[in-house]
Amino acid sequence: MKSGRTNDEVAAAPDALWHGDRPAAEAEEHVGGWQAPTGDELAALDDLGAKGRWSVAGRELALTNLDKVLFPAANGGKPVTKRDLIRYYVTVGPVMLPYLAGRPLNTHRFPQGVTEPGFWQKEVPQHAPDWLTTWRNERAEAGESRRYVVADSVATLAWLANYGALELHAWTSRAADVDRPTWVLFDIDPGPETTFEEVLDLARLHRTALEHLGLTGRPKVTGQRGIQVWVPIAPHCTFEQTRTWAETVSKTIGRVLPDLVSWAWTKDKRRGRARLDYTQNVLNKTLVAPYSVRPRPGAPVSVPLEWDELDDPDLAPDRWTIRDVPDRLAERGDPFSVLLGLEQKLPGL
Repeated sequence: MKSGRTNDEVAAAPDALWHGDRPAAEAEEHVGGWQAPTGDELAALDDLGAKGRWSVAGRELALTNLDKVLFPAANGGKPVTKRDLIRYYVTVGPVMLPYLAGRPLNTHRFPQGVTEPGFWQKEVPQHAPDWLTTWRNERAEAGESRRYVVADSVATLAWLANYGALELHAWTSRAADVDRPTWVLFDIDPGPETTFEEVLDLARLHRTALEHLGLTGRPKVTGQRGIQVWVPIAPHCTFEQTRTWAETVSKTIGRVLPDLVSWAWTKDKRRGRARLDYTQNVLNKTLVAPYSVRPRPGAPVSVPLEWDELDDPDLAPDRWTIRDVPDRLAERGDPFSVLLGLEQKLPGL
């Protein structure tokens, strides 16, 4: 690793971050300990020209094309530039990083902005700074990505945003034990005929199911059309076990509202219905991270919710953008924070 952290250090404490060259025992800072950028750091970002060097969280970055529009305006708002994107990610970084740290990261890159096709990138580029924390997949076969970014600092988020990595997807398992997931995910994927009210009905059934099973989870809007439900678990199960368990729960929920749900694999065979997608519970198959931006006009964000917010008449899956998420966090905090560190055992496993 070029991060100053050895593989042994990562394995010992994957959700910690080491600063500089200090010994790990002195330098370790646990999840939740990240500092937001200072007012001076944000002012320096605002004052940069189209490109320049910027210092944040003890790192100096070379930023480029800061005035480039990455997201066209939506609903009468302003277009979103790369500078805006960097500012957003470093501002929400202390809240977002607990869901990224210690985990390999898949990124959806749109270097020309969301009006042009994006592409998935997992491999760390050769030009990446040597201070990035990375993880090497020793089992990668020919043609597969070998070296992944592990986003464990505010500066890493800034680097990713400058690199055009708009959408961030962390693995559901940690780099220290990639075969044991720490999240079970339920993805309510609406079909063309599915209304948002029907998505909400399905989400509420997930709440009921988890209450019945004695499990704690939380929903989040995707920033596009759907809702996901995230359930933290102890890293004791295999992906095959969690996927089978999630399939059982999903199909039980689907039987309650059978007219809304299709189990067909392809959208053209679903007759416009929603899919309760349990198939994301697989190694290196990911859902968008909490507080990640989505590649749509206006830069909507995938935002965690409290369960009672499903009953808010103003709720919409793309209700929040990078413009208003920081204010929401300041007012309400992070609804997913109760899930952090919660190691639940799945009933029957």
